[in-house]
Amino acid sequence: MVSDSTLHALLGAVVTIVLSFVPFSPVLGGGVAAYLNEADGNEGLRLGALSGAIATVPLVLFGLVVVSFLGFFALGIDGGVAMGIGGLVAVLVVGLITVVYTVGLSALGGYLGSYLVDPN
Repeated sequence: MVSDSTLHALLGAVVTIVLSFVPFSPVLGGGVAAYLNEADGNEGLRLGALSGAIATVPLVLFGLVVVSFLGFFALGIDGGVAMGIGGLVAVLVVGLITVVYTVGLSALGGYLGSYLVDPN
């Protein structure tokens, strides 16, 4: 059975993904997760970070699909292997930045969501 914390983190990740067109949507997702769980400050940070980590899974899978398609097209071009490797490195760098952005802002949202529950 899934614990309430994990379920709330999953709901926060869904909020992050659904509102991904809104800037700083991970803050909203982490805040929802911590608020629903009625977490304190430390637990809110942990829950927000977990929500962000769950939300990065679809982003990573999408990046891998894009790299796969670009790799297939790059093989037909002169120097295609170099373009494929360069594309992979670029996606890895962008992916790392995306993970740090999503998890960090979700943790911030978790802290803010826990503050809304108990402002003391």
